[in-house]
Amino acid sequence: MKARTAASRSCRGSITPHWISKTLAGGLAGLSLAFALLGITTWLSPEGVQPGDKAQVVMWLVPPVWMLIFSLSYLFRSGWHAWGWLGVANLLAYAALFAIQHGVGR
Repeated sequence: MKARTAASRSCRGSITPHWISKTLAGGLAGLSLAFALLGITTWLSPEGVQPGDKAQVVMWLVPPVWMLIFSLSYLFRSGWHAWGWLGVANLLAYAALFAIQHGVGR
């Protein structure tokens, strides 16, 4: 019995396999974060948002950025940590995107 408790204490800081919650966090919050990050990149580029080649490149960059965030979501300690950190990242990214779009600070 003592060996079991010692083993469970040593695993406290490790990554737990909350597959469903981590998958949903990476899938939903990760996609939203990819949209926000690429929107910020587009708005901060030299010509801003213009139809043409840049919009096409940004559109094709969404899946790789999303998959990067999605795969990194499995490195969080638990599903709650994944949702929390990706949620905060989304709030910050969309706040920055809103500020950039509406010229806050100019």
